[in-house]
Formats: sequence, C-alpha cells, structure tokens
Amino acid sequence: MTNSSDDVRLTRVRTIARALDSAVSIPGTSFRFGLDPVLGLVPGLGDLAGAVLSGYIVLAGVRMGVSRSGVVRMLANIAIDTFVGSVPILGDLFDAGWKSNNRNVALIERHMADPGSTRTANRLVIVGAVVVLLLLLSAGVAATTLLVRLLIEHLR
Repeated sequence: MTNSSDDVRLTRVRTIARALDSAVSIPGTSFRFGLDPVLGLVPGLGDLAGAVLSGYIVLAGVRMGVSRSGVVRMLANIAIDTFVGSVPILGDLFDAGWKSNNRNVALIERHMADPGSTRTANRLVIVGAVVVLLLLLSAGVAATTLLVRLLIEHLR
C-alpha cells in the first residue's frame, strides 16, 4: 500500500528519469535519449550534474523505503553511468544506452509493488555507497582531465 506522498515522489522521479534518459526519440527508430548524455558532453561538470540529479532519484527511493540491496543497486547504476560516462564521446554514447535513471525508477516501482518483501536501507549503507560513488566520480573526472591533457600535448 502506498501513501499519497510516495505517489507524488514516484511521479516526480519518473519525470526526472524521463528527462534524463528518454525525453527525445530519434525519428524512424525506437531509440530515445535524454539530458544525461548531453550533460556528459561537458567534461567533468556534466557528469557531476547528471550524478547529482540521479542522486535525487536514489534519495526519493530511500524515503519510499527501498531495501538496502535496492539502494546499492541504484547507486551501482549511477556509479557505472558516471564512471563510464566520464570517458569523452564514447562515455556519452554509453550514457545514451545505459539509462541508469530509468533502471532506478524500475527498482523503486518493484519495491512499491511488493514493499513487504524488502527491508529498509540503513543510513550506513547509503553513506558508504555515496562515498564510493563520489570516489568513482573523482576517478572519472581525473581520467578525463588526463585524457584532455594528453590530447593537448599530442596536438602541439
């Protein structure tokens, strides 16, 4: 059974996930993409902005009582998206196909369909996962910076 605040949160995260992962379709195909791969075109900051927006979906899931394992899977989806997405150009193509936010909304929806089968995530798991996400993001930004520097040196 869901309450009205959970319904409002679910509607909000669906809207955010759609904007980030599947707002635009490519005519003549079934392929859709959103702001996440577009944001990723801005080295470092774009992936950080995408991760922050994705983090909102995770926090909403926590507030709705998603299980520890569900939260860890949601954070893993964002970590993969952020880390691989930080690779220039190829990472943005990956972002367009991975759609971590749609995956995370599906995890929230599964929890809401059967909330009794899961235990609520504890704060230690969430804090640990956020720290790992930040470390992965830092590594991605560092790798992007290194690649840009090497490219500049090569072009001189």
